[in-house]
Amino acid sequence: MRQAARPAPLALADGAIALAFAAAYVALLLATAGDLGYARDEGFYFFAASRYGAWFQALLEAPRAALDPGVIDAAWSVNHEHPGLIKSLFALSNLVLQKRLGLFAMEGTSYRFPAMVLSGAGVALVYLWGTQARDRIAGASAAALFAMMPRYFYHAHLACFDAPIVTVWAACAYAYWRSLRDGGALWPVLTGVTFGLALDTKHNSWFLPIVCVAHAIAVELTERIVAPAAVPEGPPREAAAAAPAPPRGGRRALAALAAMATIGPLVFYALWPWIWRDTLPRLREYASFHLNHEYYNMEFLGRNYWTPPMPRAYAPVMTAATVPVVTLCLFAAGLCASARALLLYPLARAAARLAPAGGERALAAARALAARLRPPARDPGGTALLWFLAIAAVYGAWLSPSTPIFGGTKHWMTAYPFIALFAGAAFSAAVRRARLALRALARPRRGASARADLAAPGGGARGSALARAARGPLVPALLGAAVIAAPVAETLHAHPWALSSYTPLVGGAPGAATLGLNRSFWGYTTGAVVAYLNEHVPPRGTVYIHDTAGQAWDMLLRDGRLRKDIRGVGAVAGADFALYHHEKHMLGQAYQAWVAFGTTSPDHIAGLDGVPVILVYRNTMR
Repeated sequence: MRQAARPAPLALADGAIALAFAAAYVALLLATAGDLGYARDEGFYFFAASRYGAWFQALLEAPRAALDPGVIDAAWSVNHEHPGLIKSLFALSNLVLQKRLGLFAMEGTSYRFPAMVLSGAGVALVYLWGTQARDRIAGASAAALFAMMPRYFYHAHLACFDAPIVTVWAACAYAYWRSLRDGGALWPVLTGVTFGLALDTKHNSWFLPIVCVAHAIAVELTERIVAPAAVPEGPPREAAAAAPAPPRGGRRALAALAAMATIGPLVFYALWPWIWRDTLPRLREYASFHLNHEYYNMEFLGRNYWTPPMPRAYAPVMTAATVPVVTLCLFAAGLCASARALLLYPLARAAARLAPAGGERALAAARALAARLRPPARDPGGTALLWFLAIAAVYGAWLSPSTPIFGGTKHWMTAYPFIALFAGAAFSAAVRRARLALRALARPRRGASARADLAAPGGGARGSALARAARGPLVPALLGAAVIAAPVAETLHAHPWALSSYTPLVGGAPGAATLGLNRSFWGYTTGAVVAYLNEHVPPRGTVYIHDTAGQAWDMLLRDGRLRKDIRGVGAVAGADFALYHHEKHMLGQAYQAWVAFGTTSPDHIAGLDGVPVILVYRNTMR
């Protein structure tokens, strides 16, 4: 078996590049947050974070009183259907960065900032993992493709858990991978810690043990199949000296899994005060909430779903319809290349072992095939297999017709870093092939053809230029620009309408509307019509806010984005204006506005590429 080189320590340059990726992404998120409205869930988390923030303040001023069980429950029972880590970060950011340091022009940004930082860290992590597992070109392209997924870019702005869990989930998988690759005690401990952080971020952290256990078993089985081929032939003493080190992936995996089982729950418990008392009953309540979650409405291919059975095609179709096509194509190429490298040799060896039952010809054919194939380089981390299992486990949930689809793509975004890593590996392979092609063109031909090439004007210089291009950064730069151009254009064009964004594969936003794919949810597009409301709502006028949460509306007022005198109301009757966020199951809200306001014509329409997403009705009866 070919031996992989000993893993090199993290290069200082790679650390600097990763930080640059993170800083650039956070800066872009901050620069584009000002025109993005607040989602319904953000409103709930603003309120919960404010209660947690008050408890943190009390903990500093009177620790003994703040640790009273009744005081803890009063603060942390708010929104206890979700763990407390990310909301705690929202609270601390608002307390320190906004109220004490005044760093943000809008208070809402202070709550959003921790999720933005974690999203930037996720992009940096993808770069580091791709670089360490493959090379810098793979890492950089994977990070760029991951960052420029329109739906992920949208969620990376929000004071929600969906982008943070992507980063923490990937960080736990990365620490587990380093445990297998490098050994030692540090990485298993970090695996346990990051698993605890993931548990305290969101409930889809429950998939992590499934992935890691399945991977540990697969690594052990793979080493048992492939490792015997590496034992050299010859005298026993010389063969023993030349033999590779025995596989250790299984034992290293056990250390990481043990840390997940022990350290992870301790971190989870320590960081969520609500479960400090009545721990088991409250954990059962938390698990029951998500295992028996109520169903919300979601449109898919023209049909409204709100009870099972849910469409099994939802996750793959929505992924194809929302992830940039070039990213998906590179992902497919990277996945197929990895599968070919990992599966062909073990299958050929297995066939050679089983062939005697099929006769001498079958045995000879199997041995000939095994002899032609090279055993894969030893990979203690089982890298491609781990990436694949991380994707398969997340998408596997949507094979069940009872899995809710109301959250759209955000529920499987934890797979996106691994899709990007496969895509980055494929892009790196494409760069290598392009360089080989340039070297072949630069190589002088023999005989008369070579003399003709040299005699042609600039012939020798052209060959030298091609040789330099093959070695230099020009090839990856040009190919990289060609590959990333469409994702960048799609992502920035869709902002701030990213939940209405669809790729050219389905005809963009207009094609998706024609197909009956959901245009939006969460009521966040109110942020796109604040300029209209500020201009047209009369002094102390009222607006029916429809799907916008009351706390999200209040944050627009506190930020100064809406005039302070404009009042949001919960009923269309008697309001001066009414918002209608388009969703198939909410058409009745538009009908109510028609009746109450005496008109079927909206006064203002906003949306993406001509597709109406939010409509504003003016009361003509006043």
